[in-house]
Amino acid sequence: MPTMEQSRRLMVDRQIAARGIADVRVLDAMLEVPREEFVPEEMQAFAYDDTPLPIEAGQTISQPYIVALMIEAAAIAPGDRVLEIGVGSGYAAAVMSRLGRRIHAIDRHGALADLARDRMARLGYDNVVVRTGDGTQGWPENAPFDVILVAASGPEVPEPLCRQLVIGGRLVIPVGDPDQQQLVRITRTAQNDYREEDLGPVRFVPLIGAHGWKGDGGSDALVES
Repeated sequence: MPTMEQSRRLMVDRQIAARGIADVRVLDAMLEVPREEFVPEEMQAFAYDDTPLPIEAGQTISQPYIVALMIEAAAIAPGDRVLEIGVGSGYAAAVMSRLGRRIHAIDRHGALADLARDRMARLGYDNVVVRTGDGTQGWPENAPFDVILVAASGPEVPEPLCRQLVIGGRLVIPVGDPDQQQLVRITRTAQNDYREEDLGPVRFVPLIGAHGWKGDGGSDALVES
């Protein structure tokens, strides 16, 4: 049986780099962060499988490839301040903490936010701040952000998130109907101008909130690639 470290290396080589993720900083961050620490104990043996996995509060941790795809698209620089909507297990926030200066992460599920906060403290990711709230509103008191990454799909891009980007900032978010979405990258090019790029089809759980879908839904991504 391979060790967790060996399984992590195989994950990065076969699931991520082999599919075209080429940013060395992203690959190194995913080699560093122990995904097994972000799933329930009974799921740890499957931590490096090429699939989403169930976590607490009836939610999921995203497929490793989609985490890498979104983070690479966000182009996080060492000095960047990042906002993540839908912290879920905390895994993506932990990976981004190896890339940016400070990560602000929100989840509408208090139990998930508490667990993610505890994991960050235990693993020493001290540049991650986690709160409970409606992520579609962003985090205005800590804005603006260089990068915003959204781990759930909305019917459209939430306007508050666009307004909380710096000029030149990037927002990566899945947008579309509940059955099929497109992953898009929004770049703020001027005070009132934005450029949108289509990064391909994905499938995520709904983004719930004042500027998303109404009703119940998930907070972390369930993705089929």
